[in-house]
Amino acid sequence: MAQKFTPEKMARLRAEAQNPYRTLRQFVYLSFGFSGAVGGMIFLLQIAAGRDLQQAIPNLAVQAGVVGLMVFLWRWENKKKLASQNKK
Repeated sequence: MAQKFTPEKMARLRAEAQNPYRTLRQFVYLSFGFSGAVGGMIFLLQIAAGRDLQQAIPNLAVQAGVVGLMVFLWRWENKKKLASQNKK
């Protein structure tokens, strides 16, 4: 028994087949980015308070790197999506 799919549903299924787990990846990017931002804020406040600077400064750099990486990956993901939409 064959079912007919609406054109909208068929387009969504094709997009998911071409780019599986996109939603999951975006959730991971947002989660890690938010975590890095919160951690960065904590280390920034520690630096402002002058507490344990030898550990706080490198930790702030790591958190900034995590946020930067997540922003890069998010933008890269969106560029790939736009490129695939423009191909059609």
